[in-house]
Amino acid sequence: MKLCIKITFFIGVQKEFLRSYVLKQAEKLGVEGVAQRIEDNKVVIIACGKKGMVDDFVDIIHKVSAKYKIDNIELQPFMGKDYRGVFRVIE
Repeated sequence: MKLCIKITFFIGVQKEFLRSYVLKQAEKLGVEGVAQRIEDNKVVIIACGKKGMVDDFVDIIHKVSAKYKIDNIELQPFMGKDYRGVFRVIE
């Protein structure tokens, strides 16, 4: 079953977090979607893929929340678009 979610959070440590960490984890798990920093410290991620892989992706973000000073993580269902099997970081 395919699952798409929208993950929103605020981050304190931003240096290369999206490219060096989020992108690598998404590719490793086969999650497609997009990640973008909206404001200075607000990040929005759309993650789509097999339910188990998306769940693992969310778990990974929770596990590193202290290291990267991530606060106020919100998860919402998202009506997925076709990301053509790719995870992109928009800067």
